[in-house]
Amino acid sequence: MAKGPRYRVPYRRRRENKTDYQARRILATSDSPRFVVRISNKSIIVQVIQSEIKGDFVLTEVTSKELTEKYGWKANGKSIQAAYLLGLISGYKAIENNILKANLDIGLKRPTIGSKVFAVVKGALDSGLEIPCDSDIIPNSERISGADLSNYAKNIEDPVLYEKQFSMYLRKGLDPEKIPEHFDEVKKKIMEDLMK
Repeated sequence: MAKGPRYRVPYRRRRENKTDYQARRILATSDSPRFVVRISNKSIIVQVIQSEIKGDFVLTEVTSKELTEKYGWKANGKSIQAAYLLGLISGYKAIENNILKANLDIGLKRPTIGSKVFAVVKGALDSGLEIPCDSDIIPNSERISGADLSNYAKNIEDPVLYEKQFSMYLRKGLDPEKIPEHFDEVKKKIMEDLMK
């Protein structure tokens, strides 16, 4: 640990690698709410948060649990497909609450090209919510729909490897080769439910 009369101990949440206070100050002082995306060990959480002097107020919130329970999503709740669908739901809910623009807040996560965070953003953009984001960093439509995963499943010839790779899908009764169809089906349900 550094020593000396000029050493300043960082804030606790910065020491624990939980908050980037520089980025947070910029986002919190802007006029638009924050579009917060957090990926945990088991799910994805998407929130639209308004920062005020009194504190942060959550305006809308969507989790992977809602996607599986309300819309019948059978695949992994942390997949790129689930991330896109959660962004779509979150975008529609934000627009329903008269929020038309938000700034992306990814916390301490690195902005990697084609990551789940940007699949969430793509879903929100497709719903009509305006989020400033470069289109080059968003995953392609083949990854978002699950077509690449379906093609991979079709090309596996070893049944043991197939069972090992897709055990979670098979346990839930979803054929990995039919992920794009399931994705389209759930997306249609979301649009019918939220575009009233």
